[in-house]
This record gives sequence, structure tokens and C-alpha cells, in this order.
Amino acid sequence: MITLVRRVTALCALGAALSVLASCAGPEEMTRAPLPAPSATASVSPSLRAPTLAPGPGGTAPVFEHGPRSGDKAVALTFDADMTADQGPRAAQGERFDNPGLIVALRELKVPATVFMTGRWAEEYPEQARSIGRDPLFEVANHSYSHHSFTDDCYGLPTIAEERMRADVERAYAVFRKVGVRDAMPYFRFPGGCYDRRALRALTPVGVTAVQWDVVSGDAFATDAGAVARGVLDEVRPGSVVVLHCTRSAAPTTERVVRGVVPELRREGFRFVKVSELIRASGTRR
Repeated sequence: MITLVRRVTALCALGAALSVLASCAGPEEMTRAPLPAPSATASVSPSLRAPTLAPGPGGTAPVFEHGPRSGDKAVALTFDADMTADQGPRAAQGERFDNPGLIVALRELKVPATVFMTGRWAEEYPEQARSIGRDPLFEVANHSYSHHSFTDDCYGLPTIAEERMRADVERAYAVFRKVGVRDAMPYFRFPGGCYDRRALRALTPVGVTAVQWDVVSGDAFATDAGAVARGVLDEVRPGSVVVLHCTRSAAPTTERVVRGVVPELRREGFRFVKVSELIRASGTRR
């Protein structure tokens, strides 16, 4: 396990990252993931073949954090392709919110992965979104359209109104279809990992499983790829979901982290899977 100092450092790094990317205590049991981060079936049409969890308490959207801890040593690397709705001018000035080298590395290493993509990212990089979405090595999941927070006080992110939450998620799925992403998964990652019961209720009609994580890579704004890799290796357990980023400007070391972590975890007997496989192994409703 990583030291407390490293964990605090990771927490601070992710808090700073989300503040920059944007330019969680609500009134109801707000939850933050561990940190260093018409009907939807008809209108959204996420992949009907994908396994999902049964609804949570009161029929709300279920939350998934990790897969089974016993048996198979499976681990899911997940990548947040972050771009906030108002960051178009920064992209026009040359800031890169994509990371093609990372995708190349995953393909070279033959690592299945789940990419949580914002709709705004897919609009900015439609060819990359389509390429990722049509590659069977990957699965595309929803990270909202706007990358605005679904709770108050979430690391400086703008907050989306409750009545707009469902529409924001559905808008991302619409963008995925428009740019040619096939079979986007019915999985959603809250921006910043911040959610509460109100947000889960708002997403109930969309039919998504909210996917969090149990391992924070700390790659956001990191400059020491070796330190990030060591932190991941210290934390990974069977069934882990690791959160990383697919954004060059905010996470410039991620490709090097992946190239270091993947061979080592394979030597330790781990195999890489997509989130859908972990959810299937955890028990599904489909």
C-alpha cells in the first residue's frame, strides 16, 4: 500500500488537476471516490449487450467500484478523456486534451481498456473518438458531455443543475453516435468522482451503472512517471479499477506510466480486462 504522504500528494494533485481542467459535499450524503478525481433506452441506445448492475437503493443508478477480490487476478485500466465544455478556445490555441501516444502504447501492449470520454472531447477529436470506439481492444463509456460536477463543491468544477444532469449524459451519447462510436457502453463516470443520492436519482432513467475506482494513479499533472507507476503497483489488487487520464496537457506522463506498469503487473500474474468484464464477474442484471 502507498504511504500516507503519497496518498495526500495524490489527493492534492487530482484536486489541482480538476480545477485547471474546469478553467463534493452536498446536502445529501455526497460521495467522492478515493482520490490523489423520452427514455434513455430509446434516445441514448447504449450497448444492450453490456452487463450492468442491478439498481441501487430505491431504484437509483447502481455504483461499481471494483470487481471480485478472489480468484482471477483481473485488473481494469480506465482512462478519463477529459475536456470541459468551455475549453474549446484553449484547444484552438494549441492545448492538447488528447493523447494519441497513449492509445498507441495500449495497442502495442495489447491492453484492453475502458475510456470514459466526455462528449466535448469527442467533438474536438472525432476521428480519435471513432477509432477508439471501433477498436475491439477498447470500450467507450460516458464521462458526461460538459465535465461539470454533479454535486456542489467538487474540486472547482462548474456545477450542473439537477434538472440538466440526465440531458448532459444523453447529449454525450448523442455525440458518440454522431462521430461514429459504435456501441457506447451504459457506464458513467461522474466528473471528479463526486456524486450523491440526488445525482444517482437523476441518472436512474438513463439506465447506466456509475463506475468509480479503487486505485488512484495520481497521473494528473505528475512529472515523475516512475513515482506514479510505483504508486499504482503498490495499490493494485485482484478486481481493481485504476483511474488514469487520456489528456496530454493535464497528464503528460501517462503513456510512460502504462509502459512501466503493464509488464510488471503481467509478471505478477495479473491480466488486463475492460470494466465490462469485471461487472459481469460481479453479478449482473443482464
